[in-house]
Amino acid sequence: MSFDLKNSIQEKKRVTSEQSEWQSILKKEIVLFGNGFSNKLKEDFYTELSVLLSAGVSLKEGLELLCASQKKKTAKTILLKIVADLIDGKSLSNAIKFHNAFSEYEYYSIKIGEESGTLSAVVKQLGAFFGRKNQQRRDVISALTYPIIVFTTAFLVVLFMLQFVVPMFQDIFRQNKVDLPGITKFIIRVSEFIKSYGVVVVLGICMLFASRILFQKKEWYHRFKDALILKLPFFGNFIKTVYLSQFTQAIALLSASKVPVVNSIQLVKKMIKFHPLQDALHTVEEAILKGATLSESLASHSIFSDKMVALVKVSEQTNQTEFIFERLNTQYHEQVQRQSKMMSTIMEPIIIVFVGIMVGIILIAMYLPMFKLGTVLGG
Repeated sequence: MSFDLKNSIQEKKRVTSEQSEWQSILKKEIVLFGNGFSNKLKEDFYTELSVLLSAGVSLKEGLELLCASQKKKTAKTILLKIVADLIDGKSLSNAIKFHNAFSEYEYYSIKIGEESGTLSAVVKQLGAFFGRKNQQRRDVISALTYPIIVFTTAFLVVLFMLQFVVPMFQDIFRQNKVDLPGITKFIIRVSEFIKSYGVVVVLGICMLFASRILFQKKEWYHRFKDALILKLPFFGNFIKTVYLSQFTQAIALLSASKVPVVNSIQLVKKMIKFHPLQDALHTVEEAILKGATLSESLASHSIFSDKMVALVKVSEQTNQTEFIFERLNTQYHEQVQRQSKMMSTIMEPIIIVFVGIMVGIILIAMYLPMFKLGTVLGG
């Protein structure tokens, strides 16, 4: 999604000429889907809307320009509905309130921006928030893509050897009645298991991936998945850092908008879909309502580091919550980038060494009896 300020006048004329056609569309019932307005589209939408508002373009005209430049049909339909609501006299926050594509976090942030006269700054911060979120998602994908490809290829190689190569040696050993060492017997048993139950194993793996689609909307599934991810070595800590980065950025944005701490916790809890963090924030909210400070509430949960707790305590004493959380967010974001590069760098040789060991064990297991076979044939 992009726009050209030089052609804004022409775009405005085209928008006006299509007004009659739009009116018929706007009167239809709008059905929104979960992916109608992705985080990438939100990044572009809020960033470009901020530029237009800062340039003196009215909110309605800015939304019309962004709508006219939008190529994705579902997102365009959403923007058309928002423009129609603005024409009917609604504010931008009320226009997005009942859209599934927007979260309560966005609604309250924009509402605060409208009430305080800082809408341009708020949408710019929202654009930065989704930009950082998208960057972190790219970091995760970048860190895992190549190791997954290497691991999958290596797994198929080992599977091929167990399925086809080992049985060839097994036939030779059986025909010559060679006494097999323990390691060879073990590899043969694994090979026989793959031959007998390989299809079942493949179907089980396929069903495991299919269950993600079937149970996507089940809370227990997400709780189990998040708890499992958090326990994984290296990767679990990396994912936790990603979500803590999003948490600190959201709190910094809400603090800049003068949202009370309890309300900030409530909003962030609804927008970050990571159950260990959501559960921790739920108890933090309850503790604050009972009179505890934010730092004291955070200290009782292992998901928040001692460094974060100490800095939050400083922010409470100096009344610099926004600044401290911005600094924390910068640190976590840099940590995510470092860890993603480290994971992609370290995991590749680890996987290669692991696969090399597996292939080596299979080859050794198959060639050890060959020496005995050579002795038998030579005798």
